[in-house]
Amino acid sequence: MNEFDITEKPTILVVDDTPDNLIMMSSLLKTDYKVKIANGGEKALRIAASESPPDLILLDIMMPDMDGYEVCQRLKQEPATMNIPVIFLTAKNDMADEKKGLEFGAVDYITKPISPPIVLARVRIHLALRAMDVFLRNQNEFLELEVAKRTKEIIAIQDVTILAMASLAETRDSDTGNHIRRTQFYVKALAEKLRDHPRFSAFLTEANISMLFKSAPLHDIGKVGIPDRILLKPGRFEGDEFEIMKTHTTLGRDAIEHAEKVLGISVDFLIFAKTIALSHQEKWDGSGYPHGLSGDDIPIAARLMAVADVYDALISRRVYKESMPHEQAVLIMIQGRNSHFDPDMLDAFLSIQEEFKTIAMRFSDTDADMKAKQFYLAQAIAA
Repeated sequence: MNEFDITEKPTILVVDDTPDNLIMMSSLLKTDYKVKIANGGEKALRIAASESPPDLILLDIMMPDMDGYEVCQRLKQEPATMNIPVIFLTAKNDMADEKKGLEFGAVDYITKPISPPIVLARVRIHLALRAMDVFLRNQNEFLELEVAKRTKEIIAIQDVTILAMASLAETRDSDTGNHIRRTQFYVKALAEKLRDHPRFSAFLTEANISMLFKSAPLHDIGKVGIPDRILLKPGRFEGDEFEIMKTHTTLGRDAIEHAEKVLGISVDFLIFAKTIALSHQEKWDGSGYPHGLSGDDIPIAARLMAVADVYDALISRRVYKESMPHEQAVLIMIQGRNSHFDPDMLDAFLSIQEEFKTIAMRFSDTDADMKAKQFYLAQAIAA
């Protein structure tokens, strides 16, 4: 049996080519155990690999065709039988033979002629150890399944949290929606391209790229705090309107931090979300906002988003402008090398620009999307 059941007797497989030995061992063991017998190695292997394997094997060494060493070695090579304890029961009493048997994977070595009390005591001990081993392995398997289950649940909660927050931004901003999905995949593609770059490899681990992909939809979460008269304005900003619009970066960061304070803990998976929300409008030359950071002082996550966000803004149709052809957008992006964008990131973008173009087509805005945005804008302005 694969699992120990206190209502059933453990099963012992006795392997010996001598009939008298098989009879003697069966008589000794049958009171307390189920006994199976095999008069050769091949039969022993078949029984051990069956649907009802033994809980312990008593194995002779000196047998024709296949000796006990080979039987033990083959048992230990197969996942289905490798954990069945083997006790050598043999007339070979040389210390070198015992050492060899233990090296092949046996748990014990008993020499003939046997002492029945010693055999029974050794069998009881190794069955107890076997039961504990099975218990611990079952516990480990259970814990591994529980950890996998909890991890899956945590990841699902993270995904739902981010998507819920991103959806909140969509209710206010007529330019989001597919823009969120496109930038999410742009960031992932660019990060994967740069993961072996010496400037970025330490940061762009598989785990971090996954979190960047999840966090990217929150880059404009702060726009929920921008008044409709500014957020939905179809024309150029006037007076202090642009200064108010710029606050969406700090508003986004502050909203996420506020959620953390309510929870009373710092949420690791939101670290990148805060960074991207706050700093994705910073520029390589220091002319961006909100803090005028420049060069490597701008977080890598924010620099990645800057490339994704600007490209998508250029190629996307809005209620106040037509879309720009990919080729024209790329030319404008090139002009921003060393000013708006990290030059290495811009070069990486250029090398995978066709992938960006494919992502844009995959998540393109339909006419229905634009009509919905126009209707939402009209309603908001009328209100």
